Amino acid sequence: QVQLVVSGGGLVQAGGSLRLSCAASRRTFSVFAMGWFRQAPGKEREFVGAVSGNGASTFYADSVKVRFTISRDNVKSTLYLQMNSLKPEDTAVYYCAAALGWVVPTKDNAYNYWGQGTQVTVSS
Repeated sequence: QVQLVVSGGGLVQAGGSLRLSCAASRRTFSVFAMGWFRQAPGKEREFVGAVSGNGASTFYADSVKVRFTISRDNVKSTLYLQMNSLKPEDTAVYYCAAALGWVVPTKDNAYNYWGQGTQVTVSS
């Protein structure tokens, strides 16, 4: 079991930046691949990006590539999502998720544990 607590959302103007954090309750954080997903009103939840357990491999949706960066600190058991050059279409509730194992999934149904989500609103 692992509990995930997401923080760092808020309101930002287009072109601005935000950093999300996802704190895990479990010390053996590195056994989990971690992902970020988001869900905009009226839309399905979509993959944003993911990182392997050791942080060596990252994967991004095309819509956020170059603008967003995923990182993790396994000592602090924390996952991060640095979001730069934000656009109004990035407005959504953002979730972090943990998947036990070596594979880094991009599908939400492959993740075992989910954080509570945080609202990110980008104004134009």
